Amino acid sequence: MNTTKSIQVFAPATVSNMGSGFDIIGFPIENVGDTVQVTQHEKQVVRITNISGYKDIPLEASKNVASYAVIKLLEKLGVNTGFDIAIEKAVKPGSGIGSSASSSVAAVYAVNELLGQPFTDNELIEFAMEGEGLASGGKHADNVAPALLGGITVLRSYNPLDVIRIEPPEHLRIILLHPQIEIKTKEARDILPRQIPLKDAIHQWGNVAGLISGLYASDYEMIGRSMEDVIIEPRRSSLIPGYDQLKSAALEAGALGCTISGSGPSVFALAKGKQVALEVEKAMREAYKAQEVPFNVYSSSISSQGATIIDI
Repeated sequence: MNTTKSIQVFAPATVSNMGSGFDIIGFPIENVGDTVQVTQHEKQVVRITNISGYKDIPLEASKNVASYAVIKLLEKLGVNTGFDIAIEKAVKPGSGIGSSASSSVAAVYAVNELLGQPFTDNELIEFAMEGEGLASGGKHADNVAPALLGGITVLRSYNPLDVIRIEPPEHLRIILLHPQIEIKTKEARDILPRQIPLKDAIHQWGNVAGLISGLYASDYEMIGRSMEDVIIEPRRSSLIPGYDQLKSAALEAGALGCTISGSGPSVFALAKGKQVALEVEKAMREAYKAQEVPFNVYSSSISSQGATIIDI
């Protein structure tokens, strides 16, 4: 009997950290992400059959983040079935907008649907984290949680996993500039300080508290002030050509705040309303032309939608 079933799932690119919320806060970008086609079969093996969009991504199942996450899901469930996975990548690896998370989330979400939803969305986060661990050496969820759940997600705890979802403020807009260079997450982590002065920790904790309060209250000025990062940004900004000029241009044009997305090189600004967002986008484009580095710009609302079935 032929039991072949197939499904196609989209999972969005994501911004993580949001300034002061290192490894705990993230949100999805509208209309940018990876699409994964998963087909179930009877051969009891997980295979990557095709990857389009970018080169040099592993086809071996144990080395590809999407298939590896699926393998971990199947091990937990204890089922004997196989899946073929085809990945259409729109998120460049090493971009700082959750490339590995987007593929991992789409794959585990698709497999979970084909198997009759044995796991909740929150439980799927842990399997997608396995893909993140393979990619960067650290099983962090600040990209996979928003890619799965949509909205702004906060990781209160990793053990046990405890995720808070906040609906994005209505007028909050993101402008993201992605220089076409690659910064590997592991390399960006290796330059981070191993010890933090108490005064810096206190400063950062205050900003995280202010950021969460601002998001719940739709206090846009509070959100902007609280994005300030005194621990991670000073180290990672040196990896991004023209970062200081880009940030200054965004703030002068009316951005609420501007900082690094994930491990970089992508840089994002937040703005209140479409008109200000247009001015900020224009300023960021002009500022970065001087670097003579190719770049893409994305401008949208913060998406409330996470992983989505687009074809069965």
